[in-house]
Amino acid sequence: MKIASLFATLTLISINLSAQTGKVFENLSLPSKILNMERKYAIYLPPDYESSARTYPVLYLLHGGGDDQTGWVQFGEILNITDKAIREGKATPMIIVMPDANTTRRGYANNATGTWLYEDFFFKELMPFVEKKYRIKSEKRFRAVAGLSMGGGGSFAFALHHPELFSSACPLSAATGPMSVEAAKMQIKRGPDSTATDAQIEAFFNQQNVVHMVNNVPDDLKKAVRWYIDCGDDDFLYEGNSLVHIAMRKKEIPHEFRVRNGGHTWTYWREALPDVLEFVSQAFHQY
Repeated sequence: MKIASLFATLTLISINLSAQTGKVFENLSLPSKILNMERKYAIYLPPDYESSARTYPVLYLLHGGGDDQTGWVQFGEILNITDKAIREGKATPMIIVMPDANTTRRGYANNATGTWLYEDFFFKELMPFVEKKYRIKSEKRFRAVAGLSMGGGGSFAFALHHPELFSSACPLSAATGPMSVEAAKMQIKRGPDSTATDAQIEAFFNQQNVVHMVNNVPDDLKKAVRWYIDCGDDDFLYEGNSLVHIAMRKKEIPHEFRVRNGGHTWTYWREALPDVLEFVSQAFHQY
């Protein structure tokens, strides 16, 4: 009888553990003095967040153009996919922060004229805010960035601009920036920053073209970030991602480069997410 009772208790514990789920809050906000407005963000908290007192590593997960902070929640199925990866031991429990970069202006960059400073907001306001509000480990080895399309470009830029802050970066189907200064001029002159000077546009290109940034990585920082780059063979951004891969090979920057069957779709990114979670967890686990 005692054995049967013990077995029943263990079974109940097992069921309860397997039933545990993380939580997602998708309509949170913080005030921004830099952008002079409230900025929204979504957050994933792992299954044991409320029942423990521990601190967690963090993944900043960036959405693509046309979506907002709810993109990875609604279409990317962040809750189910991350819960499953943690449950199966492929990913360590982590907090995932998904900021909105689609309100007023679209994108993760400081603009060419210096009148919209989203990147400054991200590093000077959003990151300090969430890492104080939630139990987040605020060390480089416990911080990663990833994103798709426009957010893939943001992942490249953030990690290349601040390699001292991120252990891993995982751009998916990334927008790698204008291919030349002339292309940047054509793009910017047609938009809200049409008053930008040639010098401002060139400076913007140098800060946002991923190949240019890779070619200018100092030798002592070539291994500062672990890179996982993934782009579908039918993706319209395949060429730019391939050029980044080639530039990294020539620069001898260690990186993983994946080309899988697929295009610029949520089906592709949902399939990519478990590998991203596993890759960043390798650094979180101190591989």
